Amino acid sequence: MHGPDPLDPHPMQGFPRVGFLKPLVTRPNIEIGDYTYYDDPDGPEHFVRKCVLHHYDFVGDRLVIGRFCALACGVTFIMNGANHPTGGFSTYPFNIFGDGWEHGFDPKTWQDEMRGDTTVGNDVWIGMDSTILPGVTIGDGAIVAAKSVVSADVPPYAVVAGNPARVVRMRFDDDTIGRLLAVAWWNWPVERLSRHLDAIRGADIDRLEAAARTV
Repeated sequence: MHGPDPLDPHPMQGFPRVGFLKPLVTRPNIEIGDYTYYDDPDGPEHFVRKCVLHHYDFVGDRLVIGRFCALACGVTFIMNGANHPTGGFSTYPFNIFGDGWEHGFDPKTWQDEMRGDTTVGNDVWIGMDSTILPGVTIGDGAIVAAKSVVSADVPPYAVVAGNPARVVRMRFDDDTIGRLLAVAWWNWPVERLSRHLDAIRGADIDRLEAAARTV
C-alpha cells in the first residue's frame, strides 16, 4: 500500500471539497508539492482564483508550497502585485489608468516595493481564513492559526497566531527540530514513507531517525 495518487485532484471519494493542488494548478509561477491539499466547499479547483491574489506574470514573483501541506478554506496569499509605491506623498497608482497619467512614472518606485517570492515549506498547516503577505517564508512543520495575518517569516515548527502573527510556541525543542529537519521525511520515497507512517505520526525522534536509515 503506497497511499493515494498525488496527481489525483479529488483523492477522497465522496468528498469533492478536498483536493490535491498539484494537478489542479498549472500556472508557471506557482509550484506546489505532492500531497498538498486545499479544503473548500466550493471546490479546490478554484484555489488560484480565490486564494492567490494580485499574482501577475509581469511582476515575476513565485508562490512555492512544499509537500504534505494542509490549507484550510479561505487561506489567502497576497502577492507582490498588490503593492503600491510608498516613497512619495501619494500611494495612488495614477499610471495604471493611462490617458496621460502614465507619463513620468518611474517603474523603480514600484519595483522597490517588491518583497520576493512567497515560500511555504513542507508539512505546514495553515488555518482557516489566514492571510499570507508577499515575500514571506513559512518554515517546515509550522502551524498558522486560523485568521492569522502572516507578515514576517515563520521559523520551522513554530506555531503562530494573531495580526500580525507572532510565535505562540515552538512545537518541539531546538534539538528535536534540528533532527526533524535533517530527517526531512517529506522527501522520502513514498514506499518508505508508507511503511513508516507510525514513526512519522508519532513523537519518538529516535524511531523516526531509525526509519530514515532503512532502505
